[in-house]
Amino acid sequence: MSRSTRDTVTAFLETVRSGREPHRAAEFMASSVRAHQVRAAARETIDRSPANYEEHVEEMLEMFGPFEFVIDELLVDGDRAYARWIQHGAHVGEIDGHAPTGTTIEAVGSAVYRVADGLIVEYWIQQDAAGLAAQLAAAER
Repeated sequence: MSRSTRDTVTAFLETVRSGREPHRAAEFMASSVRAHQVRAAARETIDRSPANYEEHVEEMLEMFGPFEFVIDELLVDGDRAYARWIQHGAHVGEIDGHAPTGTTIEAVGSAVYRVADGLIVEYWIQQDAAGLAAQLAAAER
């Protein structure tokens, strides 16, 4: 595949991670992707398939509703791309044990993606869990 690292990651974020067309994950992801996930003190590495990632985005849509996904920064170096984003949505589904409030919330995250042959093969992701938790707690007051 002749797609560059920048083109692969940009298209993946704008098409799949944005929640617009999660069913297209296989166009941008290898059949098995190593996902290194950091959320507060919890770290885990899992294998994600495009179908599994599609389900993951669908779960986000259930929690946030149709959300706005804004890429704040994208830096590319060889086979790796760093992306930072803000996701704006509404609290319409249960999130981390918090019942829906309808309140507007935002989630901030970043990831480094490794691309081979035009497909994402590995990523390292961090989410601002403390910021999201604070918003959820404030909405319950």
